[in-house]
Amino acid sequence: QVQLIESGGGLVQAGGSLRLSCAASGLTFTDYSMGWFRQAPGKEREFVGVITWTGSSIYADSVKGRFTITRGYAKNTVFLQMNSLKPEDTAVYYCAAEFRNTEWTSAKGYDYWGQGTQVTVSS
Repeated sequence: QVQLIESGGGLVQAGGSLRLSCAASGLTFTDYSMGWFRQAPGKEREFVGVITWTGSSIYADSVKGRFTITRGYAKNTVFLQMNSLKPEDTAVYYCAAEFRNTEWTSAKGYDYWGQGTQVTVSS
């Protein structure tokens, strides 16, 4: 049974930082691209970034230069480091796993999802 469990969300002031974690179990971690998506109230879920199973990283323009995704292979964990946070970054953040595919920026391409963690950035 595959599980993705996010943690690390919370309330932060604009300009601050947060690091989200996603612990994966029940899958062969190195075979999966690990993506992050977010969904704000009343909006569609949007792509934030991905670290592919081959080791590349891709980011949405809205977070490029501020967010960084890394993998911790020892504990099958993926991290989303978020710096210079803005109020418009407020959303529920989801971790997702995609098996050896290349549809990285679309939610439809992902096989498994976490339950989400709330990030709130105050102005």
